This record gives sequence, C-alpha cells and structure tokens, in this order.
Amino acid sequence: MNQFVAIEGDAKKRLDVFVVEQLPLLSRAYIRKLIDDDKVQVNKASEKAGYWLREGDKVTVDYDSTELSQIPDIDIPIIYEDSDCIVIDKPSGLLTHSKGAFNPEATVATWLRQMTEGKRQKTEDGGSDRVGIVHRLDRATSGVMILAKNQTAMSWLQKQFSTRKVKKTYIALVTGELAPTEAVIDMPIERHPRRPQTFRVGAQGKPSKTHYRVLEARGQEATAITQLELKPETGRTHQLRVHLKHLGHPIIGDTFYQGLAAPRLFLHALNLELTLPNRERKVFTAPLPKEFKQYLDNTL
Repeated sequence: MNQFVAIEGDAKKRLDVFVVEQLPLLSRAYIRKLIDDDKVQVNKASEKAGYWLREGDKVTVDYDSTELSQIPDIDIPIIYEDSDCIVIDKPSGLLTHSKGAFNPEATVATWLRQMTEGKRQKTEDGGSDRVGIVHRLDRATSGVMILAKNQTAMSWLQKQFSTRKVKKTYIALVTGELAPTEAVIDMPIERHPRRPQTFRVGAQGKPSKTHYRVLEARGQEATAITQLELKPETGRTHQLRVHLKHLGHPIIGDTFYQGLAAPRLFLHALNLELTLPNRERKVFTAPLPKEFKQYLDNTL
C-alpha cells in the first residue's frame, strides 16, 4: 500500500495525473485500471480518474510491485533461429515493446528476454525492454519479425534497415478499387499537428515511398474489398496505413485512420529479405493468416 498527500502545487490536478507523477514506472493505462478497480482512494473513498485533487487530500494506491513484476509467459511461432537471431511470426494484438513506463503486459521483448536469458522475474526496468528489438510492427499488425540475440547481431541487422538493404513485403485488405492496379506512392509523411499520436501526408514530412500491386478484388467500386501486395521502400511510422488512407483506400480494421471496422487490422508482414550476421542472404515468410481469406470470401 502506498500513501501520498496532495500539497499546494497538486491542487486541481486530476487524480490519474497525480498518481502517474508519484509512481512514474507505471503506465497511465495501468493506473486507470487501478482506479476503475477501486484500488486508488482519496480520503478513504473511491474516486474517478478525473477527480480534481485538493490540498491535503490523502491518496492511497493499493499496488504491490512484487505481484506486478511477473510478466505472463506467451508462445510465439518461431520461423528460424540460430546463435545470433530469432525470426518470429508475431500475432496481431501483441505489443512489440513497452514505451518506457512499467507495463505488466507480455510483449515480444519480454518473450525474447525469457528465450535468451531463461525465465526470470521481470524488474521494473523500462529501459531494457527494447534489447534485441531490431525493428517493430504495430500492435495490430501480424507477421515476420527478426530479433537479435546479441549486440553484434543487433548492430549488423539495424544497419541493414537504416541503409534500406532489407526488403519487406506486406499484404493488406482495403476498401474500394485501386486504379492503376500497380503504382508507387511517393508522398512525404509528417506527424499530425493536431493529433500527435497519428501521421499524415504533408509537404514538410520525410520522403516516403510504397509500391503497391493489386492481387485480388471482390465486389465493385466503392464497396469492393481489395487485397494488396505492399513493398515499402522507406520505413516511416504508420507508412502503409497513412499512404493508403491518403489515397482513399484505408486498411480494413484501421479505425485509427478511418478504416472500416473489423475484428482485426488486415495488415500482415508476409516476407522479410535480408543478410544474416553469418552473411547468408535469406527470405523469411510468415504465412498469411486464415482470417484474410475468410474476410474476402464473406464479401461475396
């Protein structure tokens, strides 16, 4: 049990903001869950996250770090493994790594640590959560990822990504028919000034290129569902999602960028071609999830 007293400078702060400041290793999402579960009280009474503090308020947080330090074990399909790296098929919905704050959620990074160091209790060390993470896929995106087992392999692989020697192929389902059926989208991407958690096409953005090719289309015109092959030449955050949204064909399930609501984001990293630390050039493939074909078939 942790107890804190609001001082003069804390007056009119939201309860969730105050608790984040007192326990900075916890994510705000987790603190909100503690509040919703009545694990946070003000003057021995439960309050909402938006409660405005008053000077002298006594805030108690029922939080046991030893209980939260256990990260659940998860299984991730392994495509390839050697002494330097592991190639996996990341499921949709799995976070690549936490973003600094302590998060008791399993991620690709926590799984890798268990695989390479043996299963052990995770400490509240947010800074180490990206060890071995060469590149990332968005939480909702599934598919092939490569992870490094040591720093030498990490440097070798990251350099290939930074110098664009890695070839990536994605599959996506989008709404509408694309014309032409094959083209290069060459549009700069910048952070959205009014929605900083998102990106947009903008003149002040970084150069971004995506090659697309229509593989199959079901239905007609605006109501059609189209399966695309996507090959990004650059690696900007949300690049494929932003480019397709800008063309008026957002990825199905990508409600973040006005896509049609669906059970999942229909974006999958199919192939990854690169040179391993042992100097062997390889192409790794994560099979297309069955939901893609099922969704296409259901549009008929």
